[in-house]
Amino acid sequence: MNATANKIEVRGLKKSFGEKTVLDGIDIDVAPGESLVIIGGSGTGKSVTIKCILGLMHPDAGTITIDGQNAIGLRRRERDVMMRKFGMLFQGGALFDSMTVWENVAFSLIQGHRMKRDAAREVALEKLAMVRLGEDVASLLPAELSGGMLKRVALARAIAGEPEIIFFDEPTTGLDPITADVINNLIAETTSELKVATISITHDMASVRKIADKVAMLHDGKLIWQGPVGEIDNSDNPYVDQFIHGRAEGPIHMAIRQS
Repeated sequence: MNATANKIEVRGLKKSFGEKTVLDGIDIDVAPGESLVIIGGSGTGKSVTIKCILGLMHPDAGTITIDGQNAIGLRRRERDVMMRKFGMLFQGGALFDSMTVWENVAFSLIQGHRMKRDAAREVALEKLAMVRLGEDVASLLPAELSGGMLKRVALARAIAGEPEIIFFDEPTTGLDPITADVINNLIAETTSELKVATISITHDMASVRKIADKVAMLHDGKLIWQGPVGEIDNSDNPYVDQFIHGRAEGPIHMAIRQS
């Protein structure tokens, strides 16, 4: 693969559920070592975009390529091979309650890569160290961890298989500002040091400014603005301006359900 090629290319992505159009012709690119953050209100298609890229949903139209390979409609074996390129940090952490911290981090290594438990544990400890967690945490259960520690364990699990692409779904939701900043720093370091391509979904503008190289905003299923994070404050786009400043007044109107 050409070193300058995009890791992910999405063109004309469309997805509807019944009469509701969720994605209406989305184009995005992510290069190796680049961090794209997708912003927008609830129900604007952010999660659906990621699910389509991951193959969890089948788009109605458009193309998705990973390292130049068509990612839509793959056979199971081809899909399994491609999925090894991905890591995922879920919004709630999604750790297995009955497993210890190291077993959670090593889950994909043991189950997917058939790695021996002793070897997988060593990898897990290495990844935990990368997110500033010591060996003393490895034998704890998720219920014994704070919210910030849970997120760090989830990040360690996301990078355990040395993925080439990582998705972050609301990585700082539910965290206090200081802990959220710690997570943001770890995400930025991970992206830089491992040279992975990342796509993040977040409503937290502090996270956007800390982890993004470029930002894409979705509204009503359309990509209404995309550009370097440094240009977001001068986008001259009223939707972007309203969203990043959290203003009630503007072109974005919240739907209010009538009782």
